[in-house]
Amino acid sequence: MRAPTRVPRRARVPERDVERTMTFAALAQAPDRRRTEAWLLALVFLIAVFGYTYTGLSMTGRFPVGLALFAAGMLFMTLVPHLVLRRYAPRADPLILPLATLLTGIGLVLLHRLDLTYAQTPRLKTAQAATGQLVWTVIGVTVCIAILLLLRDHRILQRYIYLTMVIALVLLMAPAFFGADMYGAKRWILLGPLSLQPGEFVKIMISVFFAGYLTVNRDALALAGRRFLGAQLPPGRQLAPIFTIWAISLLVLIFERDLGTSLIFFGVFVIMLYIATDRTSWVVCGLLMAAVGAAVVGSLEPHVHGRVTAWLDPMRAFTKEGRAEQMSDQLAQALLSFGSGGISGTGLGQGHPEQIGFAGNSDFILTTVGEELGLAGVMAVLMLYVLLAQRGLRVGLSARDPFGKLLAAGLAGALLLQVFVVSGGVTGLIPLTGKALPFLAKGGSSLVANWVMVALLLRISDRAQRRREPV
Repeated sequence: MRAPTRVPRRARVPERDVERTMTFAALAQAPDRRRTEAWLLALVFLIAVFGYTYTGLSMTGRFPVGLALFAAGMLFMTLVPHLVLRRYAPRADPLILPLATLLTGIGLVLLHRLDLTYAQTPRLKTAQAATGQLVWTVIGVTVCIAILLLLRDHRILQRYIYLTMVIALVLLMAPAFFGADMYGAKRWILLGPLSLQPGEFVKIMISVFFAGYLTVNRDALALAGRRFLGAQLPPGRQLAPIFTIWAISLLVLIFERDLGTSLIFFGVFVIMLYIATDRTSWVVCGLLMAAVGAAVVGSLEPHVHGRVTAWLDPMRAFTKEGRAEQMSDQLAQALLSFGSGGISGTGLGQGHPEQIGFAGNSDFILTTVGEELGLAGVMAVLMLYVLLAQRGLRVGLSARDPFGKLLAAGLAGALLLQVFVVSGGVTGLIPLTGKALPFLAKGGSSLVANWVMVALLLRISDRAQRRREPV
């Protein structure tokens, strides 16, 4: 008898080998993302250098002294990460790096513009910040490059989520015991001549922990409990995580008087919880608990209560009663700056952002945009943030693993929350929080942390796109 013919089974290619066996046809079908990124980065370089040069010519009538140093820094920020992505993450999203670089360049231009005014007005006693910010920018981009080189798979972070959360809690609570009281809040740790804001790194660490925790426990958290006022509440035993995070955020708000960090800390958890479980009841519970906590602390803690009072009646700072209470006029000056800018602004170097004092190169840097670039400039900057967050959410949608989905969504949510609490504070929408506007405002810790976020999004997007392409 004739022996039956055996049909060979398809050999299973290991996942790591899949990435190495991509055919030329698959490579040809894949979009040339790096070419698009290169053109966008070249445009970003020209915009930043033109803005820096125009500011110097507008305010002093001659080319800026540090133009060559600024151009060299921008060239490093645009060229080196792009070359690293071409080699080690060729499928990464082509818009994330140009958007982050453009926002950073705009921030450097605005700080240079403020430095020129502070140098011409010695009575303000405000140190120049543009050169130091450029150094921190180079450090942040270098850290981003190092992460892309060393972290070849974002899922490695899932193994260390509990260690990450322990470190995050230590950093979060450290300013309450070892931090310095600056500008009414304790969010800094002084290390010799340097100051560190741990909260900027905590937002990334908690995103990593929540992504890992919710990946494992999302089925239990998605259970439905009793109905209350038409809403389906979660089961009582599953409310423990949100109560724990709520309590920690309240402790941060009480002991450190840091409204912005506590809002971001609690808000990121609620956003990621909603994405993981798809239950609106978690959002309702989160909003109610945030409102209750903010109301209680705002009425008891003097510093937070003072910010709420200034928010409710900012122009009272110019009255005799407000001056007797030593009420800050920063919010009132910010509103006047936005009003004087109008639609198109006064032009770079033609406004008076120095009226806000030292806050001009911190969370109030958005008022410089509103006064000198107008409503159009503010909307353009906010749209850059929205587009960057949208690309992060798109990365989460394209990721195949649940951890990558939640991590990308958490990082994008943290970015949006920080932009909201800062821009909402300086425009009078919510009380002031004192957080740094990502990429724009002065702050080395904020810059480095935001470039770490960019590196993680790039790595997740590269991994997700590789798994989608044919082999």
